[in-house]
Amino acid sequence: MGSSTATFSDIFPTEPGATQGVSFARFMEFALYHPEVGYYHRNRTRVELRQDTDFYTASSLGPIFGELVVAGAQQLLGCHWATDFPFVEIGAEPSGGILDGQASSFAQILTIHVGDPLRLPEQAVVFSNELFDAQPFHRMIWRAGAWRETGVAWQNEKLMEVELPEFSSEVAAMQSQLPAAAADGYRLDLPLQATMLLEEILTKPWRGLFLTFDYGKSWQELTEATPQGTARAYSSHYQKNDLLAAPGKQDLTCHVCWDWLSGALHRHGFAKVAVESQESFLVRHAGAALESIVAAEAGSFSARKQAIFQLLHPGNMGQKFQVLNGLRT
Repeated sequence: MGSSTATFSDIFPTEPGATQGVSFARFMEFALYHPEVGYYHRNRTRVELRQDTDFYTASSLGPIFGELVVAGAQQLLGCHWATDFPFVEIGAEPSGGILDGQASSFAQILTIHVGDPLRLPEQAVVFSNELFDAQPFHRMIWRAGAWRETGVAWQNEKLMEVELPEFSSEVAAMQSQLPAAAADGYRLDLPLQATMLLEEILTKPWRGLFLTFDYGKSWQELTEATPQGTARAYSSHYQKNDLLAAPGKQDLTCHVCWDWLSGALHRHGFAKVAVESQESFLVRHAGAALESIVAAEAGSFSARKQAIFQLLHPGNMGQKFQVLNGLRT
């Protein structure tokens, strides 16, 4: 964790092009991942069911999430299941991974934190929870009959959203995929770095199960059904609309594109690739474990049963989150 006394306003203005504007993705690299002022390098707890944190995830509900992930992984591996499969969690919180302190059938439990080298064993269950939505993304807006990329500039001693004079190299490389037209003012957030991260993970020579829990939409939904874009900020358990308000002190996120991530799995030789709601995934692949928990605690609405309700109910996490998985043997 960074211990410098430097502030974001000390560091960002020194970035080349900051006064004219850099891509939103580049701004996010500072706001989230800079070793001195980035949100994910702050020495504080961000994720937990507490008032002094910013948001909570499925892993905040206690060990039951990990138990159900293990059950789902075992069911998906089927005949390939073996006790010599390590379980690798990418993007684990500093406080620990979802299987910390739990007994499991895995040969080894490995956690890769933000900034750690991406080393994967030859065979593994590679898991993440809300990893890809936290990657830097690019922002677009349809104006005057054309797509324009918006960025962030340091002007008059403050951050400003600006239109960039040309596409950044990442957007230019995929601009043929952009819709030919859109409603005036339509915003499109492009989670390009999420796909780049997945490509890096899949290029490693490992085999086994890939399993990620996150929130996202199809490319059609992103380009037709989200006119305000999907970018937002989170702080103190509230969604914020001002993405530039507190760089380094609030989380920034957008929906991933499931078509892009699924396509990456197919390109790298994964089979049985599927995207389904968290509710559907847990019921289909961890149903026996769910039934066992409910039966063991029949007659009471225990903390574990309350956690199941949170994980499965469509109004809570059940439909908000989706699960992408695939096998490479």
